[in-house]
Amino acid sequence: MSVVGFDIGNENCVIAVVKQRGIDVLLNDESNRETPAVVSFGEKQRFLGSAGAASAMMNLKSTVSQVKRLIGRKVKEPDVQNELKMFPVETSEGRDGGILVHMKYLGATHTFTPVQIMAMLFSHLKEITEKSLEIPISDCVIGVPSYFTDLQRHAYLNAATIAGLKPLRLMHDCTATALSYGIYKTDFPTSGPNCVVFIDIGHCDTQVSIASFEAGHMRILSHTFDGSLGGRDFDEVLFSHFAAQFKEQYHIDVYSNVKACIRLRAACEKLKKVLSANPEAPLTIECLMEEKDVKGFIKREEFEKLASGLLERLSIPCKKALADVGLPEKIHSVELVGSGSRIPAITRLIASLFRREPRRTLNTSECVARGCALQCAMLSPVFRVREYQVQDIIPFSIGFSSEEGPIGTGSNGILFRRGQPIPSIKLLTFQRSSTFHLEAFYANQQELPPGVQSKISCFTIGPFSISHGEKARVKVKVILNLHGIVSVESATLIEDHVDDSVTRGNTHSNISGSSDMVANGVEDSSITQPKSSHASADGLREDKATRRLEIPVSVNIYGGMTESELYEAQQREIQLAQQDRAVELTKERKNALESYVYEMRNKLFNTYRSFASDQEREGISRSLQQTEEWLYDDGDDETENAYTSKLEGLKKLVDPIDNRYKDEEARAQATRDLLKSVVDYRMSVDSIPPEDREMIVNECNKAEQWLREKSQLQDSMPKNTDPVLWSADIKRRKEDLDMTCKHILRSKASPPNPEDQGPD
Repeated sequence: MSVVGFDIGNENCVIAVVKQRGIDVLLNDESNRETPAVVSFGEKQRFLGSAGAASAMMNLKSTVSQVKRLIGRKVKEPDVQNELKMFPVETSEGRDGGILVHMKYLGATHTFTPVQIMAMLFSHLKEITEKSLEIPISDCVIGVPSYFTDLQRHAYLNAATIAGLKPLRLMHDCTATALSYGIYKTDFPTSGPNCVVFIDIGHCDTQVSIASFEAGHMRILSHTFDGSLGGRDFDEVLFSHFAAQFKEQYHIDVYSNVKACIRLRAACEKLKKVLSANPEAPLTIECLMEEKDVKGFIKREEFEKLASGLLERLSIPCKKALADVGLPEKIHSVELVGSGSRIPAITRLIASLFRREPRRTLNTSECVARGCALQCAMLSPVFRVREYQVQDIIPFSIGFSSEEGPIGTGSNGILFRRGQPIPSIKLLTFQRSSTFHLEAFYANQQELPPGVQSKISCFTIGPFSISHGEKARVKVKVILNLHGIVSVESATLIEDHVDDSVTRGNTHSNISGSSDMVANGVEDSSITQPKSSHASADGLREDKATRRLEIPVSVNIYGGMTESELYEAQQREIQLAQQDRAVELTKERKNALESYVYEMRNKLFNTYRSFASDQEREGISRSLQQTEEWLYDDGDDETENAYTSKLEGLKKLVDPIDNRYKDEEARAQATRDLLKSVVDYRMSVDSIPPEDREMIVNECNKAEQWLREKSQLQDSMPKNTDPVLWSADIKRRKEDLDMTCKHILRSKASPPNPEDQGPD
């Protein structure tokens, strides 16, 4: 069994697996270590990954890339509006404000959600992994950006579930990078914690994290980000520059032509990479549009001037991260990763901010996947991994409220503050008599990406009923799990039957000395704060019998999928996969038929020429010609059964000739084997009694005589007729000879029975 780490990038995906000898990055069918994050729909099937990227230009309006930017988002978010402007696929707004993608497939328009599209990508990555490892896989760890909201994390889990995967953890990209960096690092100073900054400038986003490393332990101190600043924004600066230049110079409007936009953006991306290593670079595109060839030229200084606004934005998350940890002197080193990190101006900016030259000791495209694979091995019971603790944090403050007001500390009801370790648990105690609701929400809108709604989910505690009194205690366990998702894990009704002498305490008193007070009569304590065995959460003495009852908890995730929707999506993915396999099988049958036609036509007049009669050659040649014409006419788009039937029909005509050809060589070999056996048995008779020797010699003579007569008869026959002596006949004759002679030799070689011998 192997454990897997997936890095789902905006453009490409990387798969890493942990094996007994270490971590490997898997190759896809094209032997590449990166698989394009592309899903394309053809007329009858889907093209995923590399196949999707190859067919993208032919299916522009049915190809989805960069779906990571859309998953768990709402149409009306400003960032989403900008994404959809560059999206060649038709989209619309769903009933919950989400995004619907419309694809032409099987002669009709089908609607998919970004979660379903992501599930298709996960299915493809799972298929690549299983094909490479030759075993089924389910356990995995998936890398996600630190700025992903609760809804986006749920969407990733749903997509993985649809694909048949079982994520053990959603791991922040920079945390995975830090793990792959720190677990092998042995040269840290031993004077104390060592702080390392990880700056991941990806295709579409920038993430900055600061991690503290000690022996056997790493702790994330800060997560900051700009979710809409990445390498593609620098490409877009070049794109806008040259689009304006070409409009003035060549009188063409690139924005009016989708294919021209794609080609120019691809050329600008290559140009940006050239400028990273050279002070200037040319741009040349043949037949960009309106049959015009275009040329351009730009210097690195001019590019950096055009991108000055982006560089200023890049400094913001870096400064926030520094503010979280304090002085720059605390920083031990700065690691730079990500596809957009190679621009020299970025390196200079980071060096000035952190007062250290950034390093590139990690593989920029594989470090996240490797870290995820390592974490999966740590969480899996199958692998034994060196003891190494990974403590991550949540980048947003999460609050809770009930019908009576905020729960937690402060007026905004924060329960899990920004920087809270993952996982964390909070225990809440309520005084309630019937079903009640808890709302989870983001407590600080300023911490969120622009346009993200603050509501997370609503938890319904109940129904339940109490046996006496107006209210009873309800203890609720709220968990911030490994995925960074907040949920109510359980709720317990506690009823006490108290002696008359026991006085009831103030229901607003602290729990086990906790300083957390809740405004609506609810008390909060961390799971790490042990309660006294003699005092209850509301000040009652424990001189009583206590009844505990588990209360059902249901959840409504705002914008999330219901159980029925998830099941329907799973069934739909199964149907789509079956359709893909059916189409691929049909293609294989068609290709096999076409190959057979060309192969047999060549063999018929060369290899098989002397083994087929003129009549047979003419008939087969005619059938091959008719099949070829059918393949390129009516049979161009037929069913698997039609191709199979045609192939079987041709084989019925060709197989007799093929059998004659193959049997000639097999007959010669079988003849040599039989004659060798005859010689061997004749040489083995010297040490046996005369009567047995005569029996073996007679059997050998009979076999030799039979072979001579049959061979003479076969030699007199033409090759284009069925043999009178088949290789199988000779093999059977050899088996008969072996059985007879070995029986005789075995019986004489057996020692006599002692009971049959007389006394000495």
